[in-house]
Amino acid sequence: MTIGSQIAWDDTVLPFQLDRSDIRGRVVRLDGVLEEVLSKHDYPPQIEALVAEASLLTALIGQAIKLRWKLSLQIRGNGAVRMIATDYYGPSEDGQPARIRAYASFVAEDLQPGARAFDQIGEGYFAILIDQGQGMVPYQGITPIAGGSLTACAETYFAQSEQLPTRFALSFGQSTANGATHWRGGGVMLQHMPKASPGVAGEGGSGEGGLLQHGDLLEGDEGENWTRANLLLDTVEDLELVGPSVQPPDLLVRLFHEEAPRVFEAQTLRFGCSCSPDRVRESLSIYAPEEIAEMTTDEGIVTADCQFCGAHYEFDPATLGTGARSDDA
Repeated sequence: MTIGSQIAWDDTVLPFQLDRSDIRGRVVRLDGVLEEVLSKHDYPPQIEALVAEASLLTALIGQAIKLRWKLSLQIRGNGAVRMIATDYYGPSEDGQPARIRAYASFVAEDLQPGARAFDQIGEGYFAILIDQGQGMVPYQGITPIAGGSLTACAETYFAQSEQLPTRFALSFGQSTANGATHWRGGGVMLQHMPKASPGVAGEGGSGEGGLLQHGDLLEGDEGENWTRANLLLDTVEDLELVGPSVQPPDLLVRLFHEEAPRVFEAQTLRFGCSCSPDRVRESLSIYAPEEIAEMTTDEGIVTADCQFCGAHYEFDPATLGTGARSDDA
């Protein structure tokens, strides 16, 4: 794809490379996807901000996985926010959209008015999980909650777990057009090519608690190139990130024209949930008959709601749990 190509950029991820700096990256724009993720729930503003940030990170990180794979972010804490979970489903085949979903679990009465959204998480961990499909062992990498934002946690994860200098710049919020308010978000991800072999692993870094940060991993010409690209990214403005007036290729030229940006095929994104009656029934198959009885309502049914999309399911308790097949034996 050439820099001048024109496509609809909302709900897309555009991969690129800075040929003169040996740095790759992605630009994301979320419009309808972010609106659907957040409109499924009535979250307080602090929770909305965390879910929006996690969704943008998921879109940027997930674009690198292969067809039919799934990448998940999990943020768990001991504060008011207990968990934020996101999923990125790779396209089923080339040319198809990827799918994203997200939700948060929190204790509303524990939320601290006026406190930063990130501070509501408390202590915990930030994890990236990759499911490569049936018969494959899922990959999982974990880093502590630190650094003051989910974005900082993601940067620390790549530095600490993958030894890849990585930087994110994100922006999101609600915009009003024609009297209607909806969510928009955007961001840029920079990542040094994985040929670097830093010698600081295990020696501690400059981050919180001695964790490695992206600036700890490179030196010499590579370090200079990385520093220069980061200084250029520091000049980006929020309105440039979220759009829609500035298109991603134009943004790359504005930020990195001296680094020879080269763009690749954009990946379209959609909101998508994998829940179904069969999947819910399978998740309930581990429960004993007495546990199913406790779940059964006065109306004689078992109900379940998808935490991601809000879909509501109802089941006959006789068809659920470990005792469901006993009558057929």
